[in-house]
Amino acid sequence: MTLREALTRATRQLDASLDLCTGAARDAALLLRHALGISHAVQLADPERTLTPAQQATFDALILRRLTNEPIQYITGEQEFYGLTLRVTPAVLIPRPETEQLVEAVINEMKQAELDSSRPLRILDVGTGSGAIAIALARHLPHAQITAVDLCAAALEVAASNAARHGLTNRIRFVQSDLLDALPPDELPFDVIVSNPPYVPTADRDSLHPQVRDHEPAAALCAGPDGLDIYRRLIPQARSALRPNGLLALEIGHGQRDVIAALLAGWNELRFLDDLQQIPRIALARRP
Repeated sequence: MTLREALTRATRQLDASLDLCTGAARDAALLLRHALGISHAVQLADPERTLTPAQQATFDALILRRLTNEPIQYITGEQEFYGLTLRVTPAVLIPRPETEQLVEAVINEMKQAELDSSRPLRILDVGTGSGAIAIALARHLPHAQITAVDLCAAALEVAASNAARHGLTNRIRFVQSDLLDALPPDELPFDVIVSNPPYVPTADRDSLHPQVRDHEPAAALCAGPDGLDIYRRLIPQARSALRPNGLLALEIGHGQRDVIAALLAGWNELRFLDDLQQIPRIALARRP
């Protein structure tokens, strides 16, 4: 079977799924390249290349996994985030473009502060998952020292491997912690606390796309009946752990702007940034 024939067959298989038809051709091509270890250019240049039986078996197995709605990122083991290639496993939430906006907001806020300061920026990433936020911030804020916490030991292993992959092990410290509970007082305060916490209401989980609902970790997605359980705990902890005028940066869910604003009452310079769909997605506030 040639590359063209294998790709056509796999695309038809994926296209028959109501959940996968939208990206059938894209997913089939990506998994073909992954199975063969070839580039997009090679795939386009040599469509009549014949697959070996082993290659065909590998590709077929990947397509079968995708037909169960397993995310492409878990199948390939990688996801691009803010220009970085990160390892991902089912232990961690797959990093998303909205979270790149959170990183961008923190970088913009802290660039000038970093230039004006004679000491390293101290940043805390709460619920680090794959380490995406911590690693991107460390790469773009070279004088920052970052503590990254997560309750899940398996997620911390993934995050640590990503930090090592990008040569940032000496600048990011990983700690197993339920929010800030495991951080001793002598490690405080921080200049920045940033978090993309779980914010999907528990009742909404069944409405999520099957590749999210059935494969990504529920603890990284859902947070109580209204999705706000983590914010109610994190915001008071952050206020105690930040320096005066320290920055709190949070990713938030659809329809949560007003409640988050109420939870941040008394903070300074409260602002919300919209995503590309004009939905308030990022909350920024300064500790009084």
